[in-house]
Amino acid sequence: MRLYELTYLISPDLSEEELKAFQEKINSFVQAEGGRVRESKNLIKKKLEYPIKNRDKVYFGTLNFYSDPEKLENFEKKLKKESLILRYLILNKKTLEKIKIPEIRTEVKIKKEKKVKLEKIEEKLDEILGEL
Repeated sequence: MRLYELTYLISPDLSEEELKAFQEKINSFVQAEGGRVRESKNLIKKKLEYPIKNRDKVYFGTLNFYSDPEKLENFEKKLKKESLILRYLILNKKTLEKIKIPEIRTEVKIKKEKKVKLEKIEEKLDEILGEL
């Protein structure tokens, strides 16, 4: 099983009860195909930058789930049949393993340099320039 993320936009004309029922419906689509819901985030009402199907506000939802790649096609067919879904996107998420990074300690010691007199600097410059 692979980890996927479904992001979808749905019509803003729904009530609170209808929104919860719709989320449960999407979760049941995943479970009907033998998948497992990992995380379902609450729907958020957003204003769009440009209208989609003559709507400038939508509910934005995200669902993380595990599913077999072969069964994903049937899941997408069910999503396409839903008239409330304006747009959706399914991404294949890769799980990252935790990597132990060794702790590197660097100690910086600052050496105090002695102040050099201006006369010595001029002598050194004359020496260098004289060699050219």
